[in-house]
Amino acid sequence: MTDDEQSRDEQADDEKRRQRERMQEEARTRTDEEEPMRVDSGERLGDLDEALESHEYPATTTELVEAYGDYEVETQGGKKPMEDVLSATDDEIYDSAEDVHRRILTLIE
Repeated sequence: MTDDEQSRDEQADDEKRRQRERMQEEARTRTDEEEPMRVDSGERLGDLDEALESHEYPATTTELVEAYGDYEVETQGGKKPMEDVLSATDDEIYDSAEDVHRRILTLIE
């Protein structure tokens, strides 16, 4: 009977060792992955965020460009006026500042 008990203990130890090896391998694999670009979106839009928060919604792209088109937005290619960033879109309707914020971030990424 002790052989059976010893055999079970060895199997359990082997399983623990294999699990540890799998976890180590997974960790090594993850270190090779690229991390997604983290964006501090408030920083990216600067003063524009505050202005958008105070705007009345729903609002169209045209209304927002008329009101805030001159605000500078940090893009990967440098700063651009909000008007230039939103010029790639149709006249959309935004229900909140968060909607506009997300749309701008999508366009500048």
